Amino acid sequence: MNDIITDIKALQEETLFNLQNSKAINTIRAYKSDFKDFSLFCAKNNFKSLPSEPKIVSLYLTYLSAKDIKISTLKRRLVSIGVIHRLKGYYLDTKHPSIIENVLGIKRRKGSNYKSKKPLLISSLKKIIDVIDEQNKLEIKKLRDRSIILIGFSGGYRRNEIVSLDYEDLDFVSEGLKINLKRSKTDQFGEGFTKGLPYFDNSQYCPVKSLQKWIKISKINSGPLFRRFTKGSNLSKNRLTDQTVALLIKEYLKLSGIDSQNYSGHSLRSGFATSAAESGADERNIMAMTGHKSTEMVRRYIKEANLFKNNALNKIKI
Repeated sequence: MNDIITDIKALQEETLFNLQNSKAINTIRAYKSDFKDFSLFCAKNNFKSLPSEPKIVSLYLTYLSAKDIKISTLKRRLVSIGVIHRLKGYYLDTKHPSIIENVLGIKRRKGSNYKSKKPLLISSLKKIIDVIDEQNKLEIKKLRDRSIILIGFSGGYRRNEIVSLDYEDLDFVSEGLKINLKRSKTDQFGEGFTKGLPYFDNSQYCPVKSLQKWIKISKINSGPLFRRFTKGSNLSKNRLTDQTVALLIKEYLKLSGIDSQNYSGHSLRSGFATSAAESGADERNIMAMTGHKSTEMVRRYIKEANLFKNNALNKIKI
């Protein structure tokens, strides 16, 4: 009997561990953050946050809309509230008419246009790399920063994917570099995804050449590929955070004389997709590199790239 009880306890612990790992850490963190905001709203208005009810959630969504929050954020908050309820064993009808109709009304009144961050295009990419090379910094720091930006752009990586890379993920071949991405936003179960970066004709902007130099000077032969420096400019064993990627982009854009306000870490990924589309790459080949599962976002990049290229006004002679 005791053996059975012990086995059940072990199964319960294992089940709890599985539940905790069913979502990516960043996703769980976002759910908790969103629900915390909902809880604060409920506390201020003497509402019960858990379990809640559709009319309270609908009021919360209206409250968010008054704060000029994007529709996409509003929808994410709704998903988070529903997920937390399920995880805690409560039922909340997030498809209730009082919620759905309210969201549609907010969307109609406010519009759903999403102003995305600017893509980092080839011309700006080159300016950034040139500025990095001109900096009065240690060569090891310049090689790290330029490699992060070149790899991020050339591979169409998300910023968290860049900093998650390990030395063991790299495979240098005669054609260039194979990079194995162990896990990504669209690969929650860690099936893996390999990207191929060929050598560039212009070695100054070649991500493969830059990375080879970084590995040689840093002497990294295992573990995190991109690491922090200590105050004494010594390379640590600590992995960079994804926020560092965004900060580096903004820093070097400013040094290049480019307004950095509308750029972010995502500008590397969108910059690759837009630049590839401008160069004539089709959506299938772009998706093969970026790992997009849906054509919706890729087609948005292609549309942006063709805004002037296939403009009907070009046919008009004035």
